Amino acid sequence: MNDCTPDPVLLTPGPLTTSAVTRTAMLRDWGSWDGAFNALTATVRRQLLDVVGGAATHTCVPMQGSGTFAVEAALGTLVPPRGRVLVPNNGAYCARILRILRVLGREAVEVPFDECGPVDAAVVEAALVRDPRITHVALVHCETGTGVLNPLHAVAAACARQGRALIVDAMSSFGALPIDVGAEGIEAVVAASGKCIEGVPGMGFVIARRTALEAAEGRAHSLSLDLHDQWRYLERTGQWRFTPPTHVVAALAAALVQYRQEGGLPARRARYEANRDALVAGMRALGFVPLLDPAVQSPIIVTFRSPDDPGWRFENFYERMRARGFVLYPGKLTRIDTFRIGCIGAIDTAVIHAMLVAVESTLHDMTLSSHI
Repeated sequence: MNDCTPDPVLLTPGPLTTSAVTRTAMLRDWGSWDGAFNALTATVRRQLLDVVGGAATHTCVPMQGSGTFAVEAALGTLVPPRGRVLVPNNGAYCARILRILRVLGREAVEVPFDECGPVDAAVVEAALVRDPRITHVALVHCETGTGVLNPLHAVAAACARQGRALIVDAMSSFGALPIDVGAEGIEAVVAASGKCIEGVPGMGFVIARRTALEAAEGRAHSLSLDLHDQWRYLERTGQWRFTPPTHVVAALAAALVQYRQEGGLPARRARYEANRDALVAGMRALGFVPLLDPAVQSPIIVTFRSPDDPGWRFENFYERMRARGFVLYPGKLTRIDTFRIGCIGAIDTAVIHAMLVAVESTLHDMTLSSHI
């Protein structure tokens, strides 16, 4: 049975709303060993590497699966069994890194921060000075549990001063916020296809320093998540070791063309910032309060405090907004009742304004005050 219901707008941090051009790119079937697909893979790898300026020192290794698969591949391959990883923790995705390290049997040092604020690079550096056994730092650039932007450049400088390797989870910042792996001495950046490049989910990738990959042979805990083996096979044959997500790669290639046509990172960042500013202003006008201070609020996703009204139920709000064509995200905090609205994807301020109209109508239907 054909469903003629229009696709909802995904105001989430990924999967996200994609363009018609990106979706159309998935209508072709590809042979995974075919020369044309191998060429497509090579082009995507090169263009992803260009986003973070790493052509001279780094390489791009794509991995099947979600971004978390790629994070685990990076940690399990680049951190030696006796390595010791400092993890600044200010949210759910930092906590996920800690969990991965525990499963891998890698020693982790947690440095906790308030989940409503950014990591403090000075505190990180002090921890590195106190503990010379720490070999790596694993930093989440944009902690989408809240939308807080962590100070990547300051943390990278601290790691460089102390001679420690930095692995960056840039899942929700790659392509929208500036990262220069060569200039900042970053060992690896991990991201995924279905985020700020505006592809579809199904492929993670690691931009890793070549010398670090070379030193990691035989180190991985897993065959399928062996980043070194995946890299060597790609370099030798141009092919993926195991069945690749062919349609995802094709969609990402199309998304990268549109990324360049839009104006690359500066234009993508400006559009997301405009979305965020329109969202925050409009939601404030309806009585909602953003969780974060504007100084640390990323242009990726905004967390709002849930209304202090006995009639408020996020599940009810979600379903009513979904019926109006907009998919939001629940909160991910431990202490405060919140919900989240994304600013990324193939959307602009016109979509944000339409969403705000839907919010006001939904509040009216829920018999909540428009000024909560």
